[in-house]
Amino acid sequence: MANHVCPWWLGYLLVSPLRRLWQHPDKILAPFVGEGVLVLEPGCGMGFFTLDLARMVGPNGRVVAVDLQERMLAGLRRRARKAGVLNRIDARLARADRLGVSDLTGRVDVALALHVVHEVPDVAGFFAEIAATLKPGGKLLFVEPRGHVSGDAFAVSLALAEKAGLRVVERPRIRRDPVALLALKEHAPAQRKG
Repeated sequence: MANHVCPWWLGYLLVSPLRRLWQHPDKILAPFVGEGVLVLEPGCGMGFFTLDLARMVGPNGRVVAVDLQERMLAGLRRRARKAGVLNRIDARLARADRLGVSDLTGRVDVALALHVVHEVPDVAGFFAEIAATLKPGGKLLFVEPRGHVSGDAFAVSLALAEKAGLRVVERPRIRRDPVALLALKEHAPAQRKG
């Protein structure tokens, strides 16, 4: 699978209010995110989903937003400060080969891989890190953009997620994008630390 990281300057387009007309974060995330939960959002960019997540988790919840580009995180922090939710967001800079979330092992209620896996160089490692963070009963919502990711490529990613100890528990509909809701298998393999 080829990977290409979205340039930081496109982050401004990705957080456009017009995007909410066809991809509203509340409608997409409400079935999976509730008040007081810990959410992991790798590939957060400038926070199109992150700000809504911070509102959804409330004052007792937390969103760990991870991105590879400091400029994306700087944009996220500015937007979160303006929206009054910065105190609910832990914005972290990832490395090319690690998310840097080993401190979250077994603690995450919901992880979101929203339009990001096709940009990851080590998809198997990515899913292993995510799986390691999930607490019992935790879920991963995995969504790719249909224009960028074919059904076959999505199936390959799902197979890698399964090898990392995750299983598909539901196939929710989110527009016409490839989507899977994943959970830990009963006996997940040893997870990669990161």
